Amino acid sequence: MEQQLQLRLAERRQRSLYRQRRELGSAQGARLRLDGREVLQFCSNDYLGHAAHPKLIEAMQGAVKRYGVGGGASHLVCGHSELHQQLEQRLAAFTGRDRALLFSTGYMANLGVIAGLLGRGDHLLEDRLNHASLLDGGLLCGAKMQRFAHSDSGDLQRRLQQLPATGQRLVAVDAVYSMDGDIAPLGDIARVAADNSAWLMADDAHGFGVLGARGAGTAELLSLGQAELPVLMATLGKALGSFGAFVAGSETLIESLIQFARPYIYTTAMPPAVAAATLASLDLLDEESWRRARLAEHIALFRREAAALGLPLLASQTAIQPLMIGDDALALRISAALEARGILISAIRPPTVPPGTARLRITLSAAHRREDLEQLLTSLEAVCREMAPQLLEAGQ
Repeated sequence: MEQQLQLRLAERRQRSLYRQRRELGSAQGARLRLDGREVLQFCSNDYLGHAAHPKLIEAMQGAVKRYGVGGGASHLVCGHSELHQQLEQRLAAFTGRDRALLFSTGYMANLGVIAGLLGRGDHLLEDRLNHASLLDGGLLCGAKMQRFAHSDSGDLQRRLQQLPATGQRLVAVDAVYSMDGDIAPLGDIARVAADNSAWLMADDAHGFGVLGARGAGTAELLSLGQAELPVLMATLGKALGSFGAFVAGSETLIESLIQFARPYIYTTAMPPAVAAATLASLDLLDEESWRRARLAEHIALFRREAAALGLPLLASQTAIQPLMIGDDALALRISAALEARGILISAIRPPTVPPGTARLRITLSAAHRREDLEQLLTSLEAVCREMAPQLLEAGQ
């Protein structure tokens, strides 16, 4: 086993696919202390700058004094705190659903929903670019899984129409795709699912908190209620700056997940203090709505200036702005050159993205200032002009 693992690691290094952890010495923010050095980061999912907000810190500290640190047990034993209950009720009301259910992570939520709802003889249809957690849920649940062309409701309809009449049907998609930044055509997909007797599930990890008039996410942006989008999942550790995830939907859905979602049943509940911080973050969505407005301004500015420079960005209108590189080794070299200039952006390579589509996944935040974006654009142009002028030519 030791020898085989060493060979696998060596192969991953040779193919420029090796991943390494970095050590942070600071709180999340526009600037990080990384390996003992300050860098300007554009790779965090802290889209609103909530992760180190004083109100979240104060709420968590106060809850720790009263409720302690650990959750103690699973929600079904003795771990379901009154703070968990308050947060679930708040999330249900905020998303316009009957009920909500907390999970310790988004990955576990997706595994729990899919395996809790489907089994052998059922049918699961997933977008080809879905997050790994949705795909793994499909592999584990025992249902027959098909992957339809990315955001292609026509391909989805053809596949649904070819299914046998027996078995439950679930369509699962990302609401905002984490590596491309594009928003799924949920309205079209919802209509196709309903016309073919299928439930729709959307993972709104990267839309919740930032999209919609109140920040309630992609469902709010596209005016999709519980009837059109029966299974809504979102995470709490990105725009909300906290930790964990939730699923929202009907009374029947939530009660079913409590009974049948193994990652919920057999996991210790999140610390109550984390729930308190999340409640404070939900308050901020209303109290400091200027953060969403600032983020939208940053996105518009960055895309406008990047287009003028000829940088080859994907067509994303969200905080996720992928700069397409293509070659894995080149993506690593550009990332390293940017870090030498004090800017941290991760190089995303297979298997996270398809072969030949390596990229720099640039993420913007309300915590950034205009001058931060100007520094980013100046550095991107200089590094690309020096190391990969063909990228600028391709983007013209």
